[in-house]
Amino acid sequence: MLLVWLAGLGAIALALLVTWLVSLAKRDVSIVDPVWPLLFALAAAVYAHATPAPGGARRTLVLVLVGLWALRLSAHLVWRGWGEPEDRRYQAMRRRQGPRFPVKSLATVFGLQGVLAWIVSLPLLAAVDGGAALGVLDGLGVALWALGFFFESVGDLQLARFKADPSRAAEVMDRGLWRYTRHPNYFGDFCVWWGIYLLALGAGGWWSLPGPLLMSFLLLRVSGVTLLEKDLKKRRPAYRDYVRRTNAFFPGPPGR
Repeated sequence: MLLVWLAGLGAIALALLVTWLVSLAKRDVSIVDPVWPLLFALAAAVYAHATPAPGGARRTLVLVLVGLWALRLSAHLVWRGWGEPEDRRYQAMRRRQGPRFPVKSLATVFGLQGVLAWIVSLPLLAAVDGGAALGVLDGLGVALWALGFFFESVGDLQLARFKADPSRAAEVMDRGLWRYTRHPNYFGDFCVWWGIYLLALGAGGWWSLPGPLLMSFLLLRVSGVTLLEKDLKKRRPAYRDYVRRTNAFFPGPPGR
């Protein structure tokens, strides 16, 4: 099992090394963002190929679910960033780290994201390696994954349509799913990975718990809600009123 997990790390590292080389040519580290979800589909494929035990229906199900999630999110990020300059986060890192940033980014951006993706992928390893028949936990996992996929994809679509209207440039998105949570896309990602963990649990992979816990921490405290809200509060004063009347993460009825 450890060797299979290490094989996943090797595949992730190779994919990110190639991405880093492309980023040097483009002078744009942002290209790592659409590659991030594809790392999980890659890891799942490696785990499925390298595990000797037959995974059965659960293996196929996991590969389909993580593939759908990864392709949709990656395509959305490519579309969103097409023709745009490097993301503000990476521009700030480039200024702080100076001329050596292109070399340092191999560790500080690509290496770090690779290690994080490797740990988060633990439920994929557990799920594809388990040969137990599908059961209640698997059904709950698919339902939770579907809820997350809905929130993430619909939330992204609603925000994209809102931003496409130039007259709303100074406004805050508070319509559709964004009326019930300030981050429906991050909440959706949260549900997707806990749904996949339930599939792993159905295969006996309780030990893969660090995967969804780490993803939850990233979404809530690191690169997700916390980082984005700090930026939005600085750039859009109206966002503070939105914060007062709308749940930060888990959906709920809007306040006054």
